[in-house]
Amino acid sequence: MQIDGQIALVTGGGSGLGEATARYLASKGARVVVLDFNLDRARLVASDIGGLAVNADVGDAAQVEAAFAAASAHFGSAPRIVVNCAGIAGAARIVGREGKLSIDLFERVIRVNLIGSYNVMSHAVLGMQALELKGEERGVIINTASAAYEDGQVGQTAYAASKGGIAAMSLPAARELARSGIRVMAIAPGLFNTPMMEGLPPETTEAITANIPFPARLGMPVEYGLMVAQIIENAYLNGTTIRLDGAVRLPPR
Repeated sequence: MQIDGQIALVTGGGSGLGEATARYLASKGARVVVLDFNLDRARLVASDIGGLAVNADVGDAAQVEAAFAAASAHFGSAPRIVVNCAGIAGAARIVGREGKLSIDLFERVIRVNLIGSYNVMSHAVLGMQALELKGEERGVIINTASAAYEDGQVGQTAYAASKGGIAAMSLPAARELARSGIRVMAIAPGLFNTPMMEGLPPETTEAITANIPFPARLGMPVEYGLMVAQIIENAYLNGTTIRLDGAVRLPPR
């Protein structure tokens, strides 16, 4: 699918990988909806790229529905490109000190990362199915997994489970939506230079990057945006998860 002229919706578009993706797609000619829990950040990005800022908690189906309605009303059509970058990365042991359990954290991470992605995908499909075919397809949905879905570290049970669910639903979703001409893919990024990483001490960042074979550095968010664009433009990419990680494999700790 050509990006130029298409309507694209990016969740988590106010910062990190989502912001880089929104900016990159806009540079390729897309009309971008920047969806974020932080409306101020979404507005800042949208104003820079001539897009539309919408506020939503992806874990809330009603808010997601309203965001898609606002996007369609503004641009006159449902998005053909939807990229799920919204997510949280809470960490805790299953049973911590003094027998403290982490069930609440597990539920929250699953709600935002996995159910949130499913909420967005569901409303994306609803809109795409009503669109005319553009060549072979009606739309493409790209979800964000993580290298942690295969290499989850100590304390990442909730995060790895949420990202594993995202990776696992790519194939069955792609199979189900094939008759509608809608592709579903996932990207599993490794260690990227996002605001979360920027807050770490230099020595911690150095220890992390020491495990990355090549290039021996953190990934640049624009490289994630580039991968998104390549998936959109290559119609034969469907139903799988691509690791984008410089060949890193995360150690246990």
